[in-house]
Amino acid sequence: MGLKRIFELAALSAAVFATSALKPETVSNKSFADIAPIEIVGQKFFNSKTGDQFFLKGVAYQPTKITEAWNADVKNTDTKYVDPLAEISVCLRDIPYFKELGINTLRVYAINPRENHDACMSALADAGIYVLLDLSEPDNSIQRSNPTWDIKIWNRYISVVDAMERYPNVLGFFAGNEVTSDDTNTEASPFVKAAIRDLKSYIGMKGYRKILVGYSSNDDAFTRQSLAQYFVCGDEASADFYGINMYEWCGYSSYGTSGYKERTEEFLHYPIPVFFSEFGCNSVRPRPFTEVSALFGPKMSKVWSGGLAYMYFEEENGYGLVKINEYGTVDQLEDFQFLQNEFRKANPKGVRKERYLKESRLLKTELFECPVATEDTENIWKASTNIPPSPSPEKCRCLEDVLPCLVTSFDSGWDYQQYFDYACSQVDCSDISVNGEEGLYGEFSDCLPEQKLALEISKMYRIRDHPTGRCPMSGRNVFFNTKSLTVTDAVCVKVADRLRDLLVPSSRKSSGTKKLLVPKVKDTNATNQIRNAGSSFTTRSQNLGYALLCFSVIFATIVF
Repeated sequence: MGLKRIFELAALSAAVFATSALKPETVSNKSFADIAPIEIVGQKFFNSKTGDQFFLKGVAYQPTKITEAWNADVKNTDTKYVDPLAEISVCLRDIPYFKELGINTLRVYAINPRENHDACMSALADAGIYVLLDLSEPDNSIQRSNPTWDIKIWNRYISVVDAMERYPNVLGFFAGNEVTSDDTNTEASPFVKAAIRDLKSYIGMKGYRKILVGYSSNDDAFTRQSLAQYFVCGDEASADFYGINMYEWCGYSSYGTSGYKERTEEFLHYPIPVFFSEFGCNSVRPRPFTEVSALFGPKMSKVWSGGLAYMYFEEENGYGLVKINEYGTVDQLEDFQFLQNEFRKANPKGVRKERYLKESRLLKTELFECPVATEDTENIWKASTNIPPSPSPEKCRCLEDVLPCLVTSFDSGWDYQQYFDYACSQVDCSDISVNGEEGLYGEFSDCLPEQKLALEISKMYRIRDHPTGRCPMSGRNVFFNTKSLTVTDAVCVKVADRLRDLLVPSSRKSSGTKKLLVPKVKDTNATNQIRNAGSSFTTRSQNLGYALLCFSVIFATIVF
């Protein structure tokens, strides 16, 4: 090992030891005193203290257990991903390189809300770096082929908000990433919009500062216009910001030939900030990143609020700026040097908030109507403006008290599907179904899969007039619920009253109810987060995104 490696490791070890010695309660707010929350006024981001316009100049940042294989101290053993904001040895190693790049924003695709993030967030604040966080994690996201907005996803999302809201350098949250990817799954978008509505409401209800909630889209030619309209139409469910994963500029392209000119014209009057939530086509390596000069130049900076280069770590998909070597230290790739040079030259001319407010009063605000379903060769849009209701954990919890038959988790997702197939051939399952195209959402569609299956089996129990204590389809996973004989909880009594009509023998399967379909196990969207931890990001990282559990897919797959 050379002297350089020895000094690098020694410095890293000393920094990790010094920071890890701090208890969470000893991390001072002084670390955050000089970094102001980012706010939105109209189409722009602004520094809430200085009033200067804020342009995102950053990178996507998510290590994996492969990139950090050298590191025996990585804590996230109970997750499929490495949380870089909780791993001090990782974030302190990389922050000096962020400074070299000259960035001000990171996009992190998943964090573990059970871990403490004080040390890394403090160090990032000291470096003047903000964080954009995706809320989902592998196996727990709104999936494009099997969308739901249920209490499992809701609990995940708010746990991240609760864990991260105290840091002023959290710029905002992504409620979804490429959930609608083309014209075959536009009906998934209402579920993301419901998430945005509920998260904005939750942040306000909890008395947190106004943390921004938005969406990250892909750049599909057939849906880009309708997607952009859909996420800003309406009121409380509209996104605060809109990111696009943009890969149109490859190698030494130009503003006019890349498609950037057309995209800029399309978003000229967009009512909220729009930026590149990913960029960096890698059909040419090393990547020259010549798009940076256009993105931050005078033609585009009037419309776009900057962008985030994909991605910091080099992996098999070939999008890295650095490679982590066997000693756990950083080797800069040629892409790093090119991006560093381009970011250094980028100096967008923004507008002061006071001036923008004066100018915006003179401008007409364009109201965006929600896109309507059309079926022509240019646009096929089938997302309803009626979005799912807010998940109700209390209501779903009460099912476990009032239903005569309960279900425990199956070992195999296919077993779930077989049980659902049979149960829904016997009873009407519309109360657990969802249809984002028609805007129809069953009363209990926000509950967990085992709770929904228990509801349908309980209907069969009443219809068949089973003797007390014996459930249909009984076995290791289906059992009689003795608690249902004496329900005393006030909330659950109301749920029981509501269920009484559903569980009477007359509640038989209607002739129009469709049989459940066998789901597709391989879901190219899977989750909107960790591109390299078994989630569904874009197809650019498909070789690292197939670790989705069948269990989770089947849970979410109930097609009627």
